[in-house]
Amino acid sequence: MFLDKARIKILSGKGGNGIVAWRREKYVDKGGPAGGNGGRGGDVYFVATEDMTTLMDFKFQSVFKAENGENGYIKTQHGKCGKDLFVKVPVGTIVKDISTGKIIADLNTDGQIVLIAKGGRGGRGNACFATAQKRAPQFCEPGENGIERTLELELKLIADVGLLGMPNAGKSTLISAVSSAKPKIADYPFTTLVPNLGVVKKDSGDGYVLADIPGLIEGASEGIGLGHEFLRHVERCRFLIHLVDLTKENPVENYKIINEELKKHSEQLSKVYQVIALNKIDAVDEETKQKYYNEFKKLADDVFLISAATGENLKQFMYFVEQKVDEIPKPIIEVEVEEDDGATDNDDSDYQIYKVDKHTFVVEGGKIFRLANVTDGRNTEQLYRFQNILKSMGVFDALKEAGVQEGDVVKIGHLEFDYLY
Repeated sequence: MFLDKARIKILSGKGGNGIVAWRREKYVDKGGPAGGNGGRGGDVYFVATEDMTTLMDFKFQSVFKAENGENGYIKTQHGKCGKDLFVKVPVGTIVKDISTGKIIADLNTDGQIVLIAKGGRGGRGNACFATAQKRAPQFCEPGENGIERTLELELKLIADVGLLGMPNAGKSTLISAVSSAKPKIADYPFTTLVPNLGVVKKDSGDGYVLADIPGLIEGASEGIGLGHEFLRHVERCRFLIHLVDLTKENPVENYKIINEELKKHSEQLSKVYQVIALNKIDAVDEETKQKYYNEFKKLADDVFLISAATGENLKQFMYFVEQKVDEIPKPIIEVEVEEDDGATDNDDSDYQIYKVDKHTFVVEGGKIFRLANVTDGRNTEQLYRFQNILKSMGVFDALKEAGVQEGDVVKIGHLEFDYLY
């Protein structure tokens, strides 16, 4: 089964908190601070691989989370860093950030690695804050939050040769005849609802990828039929095989309809080299074959008469295709990747103030909550530091604007204060 679009959520690891601790060894007078730092949270990376040809894996798992960093320990031992997470995606995957609409990555090379979300930095323990003037700091630092992102993955099929044609032109039959792919084949339109990939072996021993693109009809560029969902899959092919069904009423008109849809979708796509294969010659008479062969020779230089079902002329045709694969380089399709600040932006200093009743206000926010989490309400020095940080963040001014009065209760995380001007 083929899946070419997926929406996933990724979360990098949180940084571990630093801790407040003291040396307690026997015979060590005034041992001093010994709180260790928290470990860094794990990063999230995307890795392009040729081992995958579809985004089907993301249908069954849509949330990916890196490991959190550990909190610091006593005796200035640092917490362990969280493991980085490497998410494999198929070569040809484009990554878009849902919240900003930006394309943040184009993974088009096997082994390419892109940072998607950096883990949070570990917080410092009280040992880091010791100075000659302040030998016994009573406070530590919280670890940074990880980054949460919702992303859309889109796969632009990477194939050497694309098969084009009207529904039922014989594309699936051809790909099954020349490769080990086994697509569904039946005598009705739109049998192929997703692109089929087949690897064709060359005489040299290696191979090339042939993509059976679902049939296109008039109006496809506007989304009619299977529409532009599949037109984009031919954009990275070296060239196209245009398969024409000679048993249809007007093969020339059908050929022109497909090319017109290509042009409407992309001017660049309409200029991609095409070889014409007039298919199903086993089902028409000699006069019809010759008639259409002469007509198509006026439209293109390379025209072949074949039968994908019986194999007639197929060997010579595929030898020509193999030569063209060697001659024509893969096109370089530039996808404009925008600068991605979201991969490293751990800033969660925004906060909100809610009045929950006549005399109670609640302050919420990522950084504020993390600071409250490492503040002991019984420790005066820690409370002074916490309030100084709140002041520098403008929280007190915001409380006044929200209408706080002397004696009102202010709640921040597990801490609760009586407001005094």
